[in-house]
Amino acid sequence: MTMTFAGRTLDMAKCHVMGIVNVTPDSFSDGGRFNAPDAALARARQMVADGAAFIDVGGESTRPGASPVSTQEELDRVCPVVEAIARELDVVVSVDTSSPEVMAETARLGAGLINDVRALQRPGAPEAAAAAGIPVCVMHIQGEPDTMQDNPDYQNVRRDVSRFLVERLAVAERAGVRPEHLIVDPGFGFGKTLEHNLSLLASLEQLQILGFPVLVGLSRKSMLGAITGRDVADRLPASLAAATICAMKGASIVRVHDVRETVDAIRVVAAMTGAAK
Repeated sequence: MTMTFAGRTLDMAKCHVMGIVNVTPDSFSDGGRFNAPDAALARARQMVADGAAFIDVGGESTRPGASPVSTQEELDRVCPVVEAIARELDVVVSVDTSSPEVMAETARLGAGLINDVRALQRPGAPEAAAAAGIPVCVMHIQGEPDTMQDNPDYQNVRRDVSRFLVERLAVAERAGVRPEHLIVDPGFGFGKTLEHNLSLLASLEQLQILGFPVLVGLSRKSMLGAITGRDVADRLPASLAAATICAMKGASIVRVHDVRETVDAIRVVAAMTGAAK
């Protein structure tokens, strides 16, 4: 199964690493470190050298309790970085955004993937994603980032997440997004307790029944802190364990802060999988 991202074709039967570049002052792990375009480009360049196939650029923090930013502020943060990475590096540029305006402008500047944590729920987002003509990842979320962890509740988290994704995929297709351009993400940590997250991780391979590549983001997240008792900066071993589990369960993309180490872990999974055939 292949997918083309702004001219770059990848085999989605393999697991690829997506490096995170947050151009925000308040992201939970690296907020404020890469705000300047030069710093963000340097970070992206190192991640590509370390083996990243994707660089995910975000201009609005979606950590629990985060406040929204204006569309213009998000454009000002993201566009120079997307343009520079697309021009300078051989990598798929992903844009972590829910804004139709940001989707349209960054696609014009060379982005190859729209990564929307709100699953195209903002007005105009499905149409903007379709017009952009590039792949789109729709992610499950319960509520909004500023309130999503207040009291997450599900009848059956596995079934409810799958049902939500099916509904949002249908919305995207009705708006004109091509089925071969769709990716799904169960949304670890987005309106979910530790028990919800662990249930989704344990059953991750079941998402493949939907017929779309799976993207996951567990790097340094609070669920890993709850399990290990470690602060954000000390969650690399737990993050690698989570990425390895996801790769073994069929994830096509793992979104991470620590690219070099994760690439090595994924290579071990790929070698084992190849030897087992």
